[in-house]
Formats: sequence, C-alpha cells, structure tokens
Amino acid sequence: MREARGSGRAGLARPRPERGTPPAGVPVPRARRAQLHPGAWWLWALALGTAATRTTNPLLLALLITVSGYVVAVRRPHTPWARSYGAFVKLAAAVLLLRLAFAVFLGSPIPGTHTLFTLPEVPLPDWAQGIRLGGRVTAEGLTFALYDALRLAALLICVGAANALASPSRLLKSLPGALYELGVAVVVALTFAPNLIADVRRLRAARRLRGRPDKGVRGLVQVGLPVLEGALERSVSLAAAMDARGYGRTAEVPPAVRRTTAALTLGGLLGVCAGTYGLLTAEGGGYGLPVLLAGLASALAGLRLGGRRTLRTRYRPDPWDARAWLVSASGAAVAALLILAGSLDPGALRPGVVPLEPPTLPLWPAAAVLVGLLPAFVTPAPEAVPDPRKEPTT
Repeated sequence: MREARGSGRAGLARPRPERGTPPAGVPVPRARRAQLHPGAWWLWALALGTAATRTTNPLLLALLITVSGYVVAVRRPHTPWARSYGAFVKLAAAVLLLRLAFAVFLGSPIPGTHTLFTLPEVPLPDWAQGIRLGGRVTAEGLTFALYDALRLAALLICVGAANALASPSRLLKSLPGALYELGVAVVVALTFAPNLIADVRRLRAARRLRGRPDKGVRGLVQVGLPVLEGALERSVSLAAAMDARGYGRTAEVPPAVRRTTAALTLGGLLGVCAGTYGLLTAEGGGYGLPVLLAGLASALAGLRLGGRRTLRTRYRPDPWDARAWLVSASGAAVAALLILAGSLDPGALRPGVVPLEPPTLPLWPAAAVLVGLLPAFVTPAPEAVPDPRKEPTT
C-alpha cells in the first residue's frame, strides 16, 4: 500500500507538459507537422516585394509576379482567407490602369519626342504651374508610367501572396508578447478583405439562386447592405470574444523595467531608421549596416522585456524548422542578389526611357529571381478537400 501511495505522489510531482504538447511517445499529427510557420511566408513575400522595389525592368517584374503566383497556385491552402489573392491581383491591375490614366490626362515629368496623340489642353492659372490637363501624350511618358506602376503592382501581388499563404490566426499566435495587442489589430485588418470577399460571394450566390440580379448598381446596393450588417455583427462578436479572453490585461511590472523597455525599443527603432537611411544613400554606406544591426539588437531586447507585461499562453506553437529557414532564405537571397545587381549594373535593372529603347532581360538577375521558386518544392502540398459526394467507408 505504501509503495502504491508513494508512486502516486511521485506521479503528482512530475512536471506537467505544456498545454497542447502531446505526451511522450505519442506521435505528432501529420497535419500539424506539415504546417509551415506563417512568419516564413511573410518574410519570403516581403523579400520578393523588396526585390521588386529595386528594379523597373518590366521583364524582371513580370518574372517576380510569375514566381509568386506559381508558389501561390501550388501551395495555397483550401481556406476562405486564401482566396484573397485574386482580389490583390485585381487591385494591382487597377493601380496599373489608374497610373496610366494619370499619365495620359495629367501629363508626365518625362520629356519625349515620340508623340502618340494630343488631347485638348485645359488652361490652368499661374499658381498651378507644373500641372496640366490634357495636351501631348508621348511614348516616353507612357513607358515611364508603365514601369513605375508595374513595380507597385508587383509589390501588391507579393503582399497578396503572403495573405493567401499564411494563416492570420497562426501568425498572431507567433508574435512576441510585446507586440500582441498591435498584432491583433493588424490581423483583424488583414482578415477584413478575405471575410468581405467571402460575404459578397455568398450573398451573390444566394441572390442568383432566388432569381434576383447580382450585378450592376442595383445588385451592388442590395448586396452591400447585408455585407455591412455582417461586418458589424462580426465586429461585435470579435469584441466580446476578446474581452472574454482577457485582451488588454497586463501584468504588474516594476517602473524601472518599463522605462528600460521603452528606451530600448525607441532607441532600437531610431537605429533601424538611421541604418536603413544609411544603406539607401551613398554617403552612409559605412555606418549604415552597423547602426542597423545595433538598432535591431536593441529593439529585440526591448520587445523581449516588454513581453513580460502580457499574460498569454500558446496552444500548440508553430515550430520554426528547417523548411521555414529555407523559405525565408530563398526570399532573402532574391532581395540581396537584386540589390547587388543594382549596384553592379544599374542600367540592366532600370532601363532608360529617354531615348526610348526596348528592355532586355539580364541573365543572372533573372536566375536570382528563380530562387524564389524554392518554397514550391520544399514545403508540403496543401491538404486536399474531401469530396462531399463520396460516402465515408467503414
């Protein structure tokens, strides 16, 4: 009897495993092992977006868009928030058309000799010098506007790829404690577009089934009101859920720790800004990288100290494994190689428009962009959606 009691006390004295962690000897579910850390997708996409900002070559920008689109096509999960990629592509196309329209009707700062057509020009007062309405439209001005708009469109599509590949809820769970409240606001903002698109599709399908119009101004008005009502209800439910889970409640921290946290975080952010400015200018190339690294170290130390104020637990945290390192490194390699190519051969990455000449595809920068395809081969394929018409087998 004593041995039995002793074994019971010993069993009670054992440390309890972390919540969400399976006991020893129990294999981790395959679906959980197959998930990639959402931060890796965002680092990969932001690195591709950084590479897009370093060039105006339309061939390289089209290659970047193709690479991100292929990875999304083969690795996008079958979830409602993953359908937002099409909305970002449409937004990029709208930005492209709007930029070209501005170049046509408001003119372009690039002088040109190849006149395409001439619009009636509206005379403006003297205080509006530098602005014109109508007038001569040149091929050089349209080409410059096309290159500039295509760069912004590529950046938007890269951000859309991150939204389609990374789960917003899992990304929120992976943020440090000091950024938890800010992360909640960002994730709620990022999930607004996918939820809005899902509501619009659901309401349009319901109207089609009832034989009512779902297009045009009338259909837009009759669909828009239920969408706004659903967004309001979702906001109220989200606020109630956040309050029930103790959102915004902080722990007691000594004043010295709070002041140290604020000083480290503020100083680190200033160092990051100064270091980034130094890297982007020719005069600050010597001090830019050291200041940037010191600012990052200070900001990370401040975030770690600030995490003590937030009382939160993590259920089944996503591991940062070798695949996450490979995905992040592939995007960072694309950005670093294009930055290097821009310093070695700026003419290849920024083709001139005066005089007007066709762009050429530089070989090794194009090969560097193809490194961004690595996530399509090292990450697991998304889980297939079961066919609802197939009866389960027993």
